[in-house]
Amino acid sequence: MTALWNSEFRLEEGLIYLNHAAVSPWPLRTADAVRSFAKDNLLHGSERYLKWLSVETRLREQLRWLINAPSADDIALLKSTSEGLSVIAHGLAWRNGDNMVIPAHEFPSNRIVWESLAPMGVEVRQADVRDAETPEAAIAARIDERTRLVSVSSVHYATGLRLDLEELGNVCRSKGALFCIDAIQSLGAVPFDVQSAAADFVVADGHKWMMGPEGVALFYAHPEARERLTLRQYGWHMVEHCGDFDRDDWQPAASARRFECGSSNMLGIHALHASLSMLQETGIETVRGKVLEHSTYLLEQIHKHGDTLQPVTQGPEARLAGIVTFRHRAADPAALCAYLQERGVMCAQRGGGIRFSPHFYIQRRQLDTALDLVLGFRA
Repeated sequence: MTALWNSEFRLEEGLIYLNHAAVSPWPLRTADAVRSFAKDNLLHGSERYLKWLSVETRLREQLRWLINAPSADDIALLKSTSEGLSVIAHGLAWRNGDNMVIPAHEFPSNRIVWESLAPMGVEVRQADVRDAETPEAAIAARIDERTRLVSVSSVHYATGLRLDLEELGNVCRSKGALFCIDAIQSLGAVPFDVQSAAADFVVADGHKWMMGPEGVALFYAHPEARERLTLRQYGWHMVEHCGDFDRDDWQPAASARRFECGSSNMLGIHALHASLSMLQETGIETVRGKVLEHSTYLLEQIHKHGDTLQPVTQGPEARLAGIVTFRHRAADPAALCAYLQERGVMCAQRGGGIRFSPHFYIQRRQLDTALDLVLGFRA
């Protein structure tokens, strides 16, 4: 398995990539798929379009596998997480006085889209999960009889906090609220089960832990939930009889394809299909094991050097995914982040500290090198 990883990841010598929570590098097979698709276009134009459609079909099945959805018909391919959340926010029939709940300090994608509903009289309630007995209890406490929807990030982009989605799904069902999950920081890093979470909607772009391109996003909608969304975009691709261009009558597709108004991003589809094949061959449990091994090790080292470093990310393992954020007690985060990147450590400044997000193929020695640089930093 290690040989497979080594053959697939071709980062420049000396580059330590600890920034998969931002934009991931591609496996070799993904770059090859893009080159092959470009060559197809160069030499054949659209002659092989039916072959391209078969790749699109296989991608939907891969995404179904990744979230354990009942059917690939529940999967739409959109442009981004933000687009998917907007489809939900402006598709539901809100009433003045309704509210929806999100955790406080969410990534802007899972805040701004809901705040845009203010002119409709919709209140956005933010649950402070930091000092609560449990994050799930803090979210549940903000739900009342006028709560139409709860929307959470499966893993927080800055703190790395992983929510108990099954517990939240049970809460939402008991309260009669729809449940939406921004899964961009967990899909491809740890297992995800949309059925056990009882989620109505799941959204995630492919360019982080799925190791794919920007511009192709998973959009899952439960069959009952998607019937509750008013369509705001229309075109040739979202109709039931797609491809029958001489037909005058039309209706939205019964499947989640109804949310895809126009032509597919075939280049991105080929790339994401190739990236997900890497995860399938490796096995998501193997990926999870290595990702959590990295997170646990980083936290152990941060605690070991507690006189210098302070963790932002907190355990136990059930709360961890791939993100570990920490602060240097004597360093400005911006200066430390710039210092690390100048020395080939790709990371990010988040949550008032430095965010490391190593994927499964990263080596322990690379983590040690990055930590040595952190500990050796002098402002």
